[in-house]
Amino acid sequence: MKILMINKFLHPNGGSETYIFRLGDYLKSMGHEVEYFGMEHEGRCVGNRAGAYTADMDFHGSGKLTKLTYPFRIIYSTEARKKIREVLDAFCPDVCHINNFNYQLTPSILLEIVRWRKQTGHFCRIIFTAHDYQLVCPNHMMNNPNTGENCEKCLGGHYLNCLRGRCIHGSAARSAIGMTEAVYWKIRKTYRYFDRIICCSAFLKGMFDTDPLFRGKTVAMHNFVEKKATGGVEKKDYVLYFGRYSEEKGIGTLLDVCKELPDIPFVFAGKGPLEESVNGLTNIRNVGFQSGADLAKLIREARFSIYPSEWYENCPFSVMESQMYGTPVLGARIGGIPELIRDGVNGELFASGNAEELGEKIRRLWENRVLLEKYTEACSGDDFDSVEDYYKKLVPIYEGTDSGA
Repeated sequence: MKILMINKFLHPNGGSETYIFRLGDYLKSMGHEVEYFGMEHEGRCVGNRAGAYTADMDFHGSGKLTKLTYPFRIIYSTEARKKIREVLDAFCPDVCHINNFNYQLTPSILLEIVRWRKQTGHFCRIIFTAHDYQLVCPNHMMNNPNTGENCEKCLGGHYLNCLRGRCIHGSAARSAIGMTEAVYWKIRKTYRYFDRIICCSAFLKGMFDTDPLFRGKTVAMHNFVEKKATGGVEKKDYVLYFGRYSEEKGIGTLLDVCKELPDIPFVFAGKGPLEESVNGLTNIRNVGFQSGADLAKLIREARFSIYPSEWYENCPFSVMESQMYGTPVLGARIGGIPELIRDGVNGELFASGNAEELGEKIRRLWENRVLLEKYTEACSGDDFDSVEDYYKKLVPIYEGTDSGA
């Protein structure tokens, strides 16, 4: 098969880019042809034979005139339609696998794919992997940044609530643009052209299924992982948190708990707006942002890790990564997190935002080494799909022979 992988960023930028690069490489190894379409960028590391990409859109460093045109360009892009047509004509894909596209590429690319199919008579499947809530929530997080509260008001297409809550960066202007973008494409029913929508958690699938346009097209498939060898590591005496230091990640609640457990040593690895508060506690060792082998070592040697998120996480890789390295997770019961932890088998769950329950469970796990060792032994990457496993599920979706949602 010929697969056109579509994503606004074609350089290492986040989870969706890791997904498309690794998946694309594996597809190639299995004999498929893979090309990519998205924005041009100095760090672009994948491409297409037509050499066609949209111009890089920098929302922060551009001039005043360019910024004035953004409200129009991020809703509908004639440039994106023109460029993707060049790629479609040159590559003639059997599958267009769309990932993150809103604002920079815009849904107008869908219109061009459909137009190309009709004009050429070459049918190609249109698959969408949803990495966030963008198509049901204009600020993509289902969380109001002004109040910190999780919010489902826009579900069902009630996008005026985005403007009412100033949900995009706390700005009325940006929220109005986000609302307009969502309403415009809802009226056009453009997303009906997706043949299948891959959701990275059952929770995310449930949010998409609130829209009749998506219901019946969604399928839940957790992201794939690189399998790691577990065991044979001497655990050290600390509890680990690794990730962003921010309120939606539950750091405020976790810090309150740490204050009440002064005899338990914690290691925090990350950065973010609450770093000063993290540094203010004597039983927390802040090692800053870590990656690669250094982060792997921290995870492997921890007694257990904590994932205290307070927003609707989809499929947090940190939870999977911890277990892959043989470290149990104490995770918040919210979003897609419970789908990744076998409660009472290889970790435990607590009510998100409940400091009392979190503190009690940290204390119990810290003091009950027999129980913790049982959880540690049950941790492995076998609970999650490898890219090979994921591929076996994906090919029927590409071919249109899967059993459906």
